[in-house]
Amino acid sequence: MAINLDKLMGFHHQALQVRTDRMEVLAGNLANANTPGYKARDIDFQKAMKSAQQSRGQNLTRTHDNHIKGSIQSSGELQFRIPNQPDTGDGNTVDVQVERNTFLDNGLRYQAGMEFLGGKIKSMKKAISGGQQ
Repeated sequence: MAINLDKLMGFHHQALQVRTDRMEVLAGNLANANTPGYKARDIDFQKAMKSAQQSRGQNLTRTHDNHIKGSIQSSGELQFRIPNQPDTGDGNTVDVQVERNTFLDNGLRYQAGMEFLGGKIKSMKKAISGGQQ
């Protein structure tokens, strides 16, 4: 019986990739907190995951790392954040507290996903070795 690793870990791997992409966007927001005119951005996690699940059914083979890149930015989930604070006059929409909290929340969810995926791998290794580890 063949083991399909994509079925075993595909969704969780994709979720971790979306979390990684989101960390980059949030870090960019924090880095540009004092840049006049900078507009805070974020990734809609739910839309990104729906898009990733739909693209999983395509089964396209990549012959090179730059081919058929599944980038979040290209699939339209990258959006401008609606500001919660009034404009300070410089056009910057970054709220540092919101960005920090969102960054921390995303980091915790990323860590939980890594631990869950690690548990799946550990279980698979145990099943393959017949429970002797």
